[in-house]
Amino acid sequence: IAFAAPKTVTLAVPGMTCSLCPITIKLALKKVNGVSEVDVSYETKQAVVTFDDAKTTVEALTKATGDAGYPSTVK
Repeated sequence: IAFAAPKTVTLAVPGMTCSLCPITIKLALKKVNGVSEVDVSYETKQAVVTFDDAKTTVEALTKATGDAGYPSTVK
C-alpha cells in the first residue's frame, strides 16, 4: 500500500478584485476531492492549498479556480 503525503501548493490568482473573491475561490477548491485545507488571501492574491496527491492534481486545482471564474497558476 502506498501512502500519499499531503502536498501544499501556492496558486497565484491575479483575478481577485474584491474581498469576497477569496470565499468563492475557497469554496471551489474545497469541492475538489482530496483537498484538506485552503487558505486564500486577497491581499497577496494567492491561494495556499493542502491536498492528497493520490486523489487530485495541481491541474485539477487550477481548473477548479478557472471554472469558478478565477484562472490561477502555480506560483
